[in-house]
Amino acid sequence: MVRLNKIYTRTGDDGTTGLGNGERRSKADARVESYGTVDELNAVLGLARLHATGEVDALLARIQNDLFDLGADLATPETGEPLPFQRLSIIQPQVDALEREIDRLNVELEPLRSFVLPAGTPLAAHLHLARTVARRAERLMVALGEVGGERVSSAAIRYVNRLSDLLFVMARHANDKGRGDVLWVPGANR
Repeated sequence: MVRLNKIYTRTGDDGTTGLGNGERRSKADARVESYGTVDELNAVLGLARLHATGEVDALLARIQNDLFDLGADLATPETGEPLPFQRLSIIQPQVDALEREIDRLNVELEPLRSFVLPAGTPLAAHLHLARTVARRAERLMVALGEVGGERVSSAAIRYVNRLSDLLFVMARHANDKGRGDVLWVPGANR
């Protein structure tokens, strides 16, 4: 169990932060940017949950927990050096669970007739916002993996990719199963 007795440590006053393996990095480092964006995504999902009930709220709660797993995965680089703890990482069954939810919700949706604008009910709008933050997290994770000496697991990339898909489907579901989607009308304001 994690125990946090003191919130401020002053160790980051020099613009660095500690990774899960104890290494110090700049707060502007690509790895810190990646897990910081995952944290931002988690906060946006917390806002979405203000409008969610029942199964949707429970699903978002599970995703929020998974996002802490993803943050731990990203915050602890795989260096090959032994750690005094078992490294937490995203695993394929977490990706599979997202795919099952996408499939379950998608069968109830109206077929797409156009691109969907990020609007509709308050829940849908917050889920669309979360989707865009998930896409940014994915871009940052891919960029991190392209930095020499850095690794990001393929399961972590798959997880955030599926999550953005699930958030899109959930947003449509929150818009009366797609019937209340706000659709893009190309050139409507010319």
